[in-house]
Amino acid sequence: MFKKAFVEKDILNSKRTKSILEKISYKKLEEIERIEDVFGRVKKPYLQKRTDLNLFLGRKKGELVKIAPEAYGTKGDPHYYFVHAYNCIYECQYCYLQGYFHSPDLVIFINHEEILQEIEKKINETEEGVTPWFHAGEYSDSLALSHITGELPIYFDFFKDHPKAKLELRTKSTNIRELLKLSPLDNVVTSFSLSPNKSIKEFDLKTPPLKVRLKAIQAVYEKGHRVGLHLDPIIFEEDFENSYRNLMTLLNEAIPIEKLEYISLGVVRFSKAVFHQVKKNYPDSPLLAEDFIKGNDGKIRYKRPMRYWILNKLKEICLDFGANQNKVYLCMEDED
Repeated sequence: MFKKAFVEKDILNSKRTKSILEKISYKKLEEIERIEDVFGRVKKPYLQKRTDLNLFLGRKKGELVKIAPEAYGTKGDPHYYFVHAYNCIYECQYCYLQGYFHSPDLVIFINHEEILQEIEKKINETEEGVTPWFHAGEYSDSLALSHITGELPIYFDFFKDHPKAKLELRTKSTNIRELLKLSPLDNVVTSFSLSPNKSIKEFDLKTPPLKVRLKAIQAVYEKGHRVGLHLDPIIFEEDFENSYRNLMTLLNEAIPIEKLEYISLGVVRFSKAVFHQVKKNYPDSPLLAEDFIKGNDGKIRYKRPMRYWILNKLKEICLDFGANQNKVYLCMEDED
């Protein structure tokens, strides 16, 4: 799977490192002092991930738990995200990672106990009666490599002992076998990102088809795990309303929509750097034919009237299928 495996010297002989290396294939192993000395030092084209991918293993340093941006999650609660990996095995055309790192190589961090120590500090700092949320999957997919990393039981054990905090695992993956081995927790939510089948085929390259994702959602729900939904990014098309009604019909056959923990709605959006990379990597993409503008916040997306029409229409569709109005929120948008 990998051309090279770069491993930090300090963790080379750890059980966790050895376990990961035993589960992957690579042509060469190289010992390094720090991931930062090699990863991204020489810019590597994003699409090189198709033919020439390396793996880095090391310890996450610096700020391990970060405050999430406004409108990142449900209203009224503090939201944080933690970083356990960089980059993703999938290749979505709109992915912001193509303009974020200087390399598409995968980075896996193994110092989960240190991350959890920081999470515990945030929990202890939280006022009584307030629920802090901790999100995984900001720079990677939470489940796609979970059979290799073996990290899920570590986080489940921690959040079992900290029931007043919540964990969200964000994913487009159907790699749920490690998740299904674990006993469900009321404060752990697995959130799946979905789009209509046409959009998945056109823009979500290398990701599982809609039919397979829906089967995974059904299996996770029937096992008793809490399930959330991200309808994000929404890409407008002429048959937009019918496409999402069909999507919600199929989803409702897999899991009663009223049983979802929440539904997040967000339109496709880019930073200037990411939009530049999209044009470079996918010059023929239908995304580039869209009527985008740059807003005051620097994001490139649909004009405000259009995107709020899209969001309100989709919210209406969700409510038609039985979603709880208080559980549908707009992601990275001001609702006022």
